[in-house]
Amino acid sequence: MKIVIATKNRHKFTEISCSLAGIEGISLVSLNDFPNAPDVIEDGETFEENAVKKASEIAEYIGLPAMADDSGIVVDALDGRPGVLSARYGGPGLDDGGRNRLLLGEVRGVPPQGRTARFVCVIAVAFPGGGHHTSRGECAGCIADEMSGTHGFGYDPIFFLPEYGKTMAEIPLEEKNRISHRARAIEGMRTILAGMTGGTG
Repeated sequence: MKIVIATKNRHKFTEISCSLAGIEGISLVSLNDFPNAPDVIEDGETFEENAVKKASEIAEYIGLPAMADDSGIVVDALDGRPGVLSARYGGPGLDDGGRNRLLLGEVRGVPPQGRTARFVCVIAVAFPGGGHHTSRGECAGCIADEMSGTHGFGYDPIFFLPEYGKTMAEIPLEEKNRISHRARAIEGMRTILAGMTGGTG
């Protein structure tokens, strides 16, 4: 079965395809192989809605099963924000550093026990004509007092992992890729795909 990874980001394609390598009966192709594919507007209210919408629209357009993901950070003290707006939080004028500073400002004064947060990733695979499967991964932590670390990207510098005593941006990339929300979602998707094809994951 050939599956289109519904992203034009070559780094993300490489990350996902490498993580799903070795499943019998599955071959993965990039959305870059289909230059006329539409840009899907991710306007869902949940990570699941966005992942399924993107995978479904690409599957219908191309005529092959498609896989897409949506991810972000959920902060309990902010009633779940930024959530699905994580990549666009604060408006188009902010970069990663600006979004981190904005979020830190919003939780300033919140005691440590109230700064709980989690990274969430949902991966969906959808089929032409309808039908889909999803896998969800989460990584729990809390919001640090300040940015720290140079690894990773996005909200990693302010996402503190109590079991490590470090932010996500302070741990080696290899370790992050083992414990991250995306890694856990991908592991679940491996099981789903292996079950669909009768192959081994």
